[in-house]
Amino acid sequence: MPDADRREIHDVVLRYCRAVDRLDFDGIRAVYADDGVDHHTGFSGPADDYVAWLRELLPRLDGTMHLVGNHLAELSADGAEAVAETYGTAVHWGTPSTDARRNFTSGFRYVDHFVRTPAGWRIRERWAVREWTRSDAGRLLSPEGEGPRGRRDQEDPVFALRRAVL
Repeated sequence: MPDADRREIHDVVLRYCRAVDRLDFDGIRAVYADDGVDHHTGFSGPADDYVAWLRELLPRLDGTMHLVGNHLAELSADGAEAVAETYGTAVHWGTPSTDARRNFTSGFRYVDHFVRTPAGWRIRERWAVREWTRSDAGRLLSPEGEGPRGRRDQEDPVFALRRAVL
């Protein structure tokens, strides 16, 4: 697989994770092909419906953080499609901090069918395979001092920096 394709596919996965963590719903939709489909715990269907589902689900949490690990992408013989497998960990936190359904960490794998489109590589179908989940209820600590904090809107430091530099 050409390095440029591998990097672009990996970047799509990373853009998805940032979009989820920052509640950037347009950014989430942008990683899927027009006919994209997603299969997550609690949801299976078209990408547009998936984004609508996330619009209801994610604001119930105070935050999420997706950490990506191993990533392998393989190109089809004709170069028009790819299969990617990405390992990761997703941390979720919410109020009250003692609620195990709002405070948990999961190990996952994204098993993705990618398709090359005029706009670049996009996810045609994703299986978000949950490998394990543990409760983090009652374990969240308050910040120990002043400093930058993540936000789930366009005022997050990454978006402010992007506006200033890009």
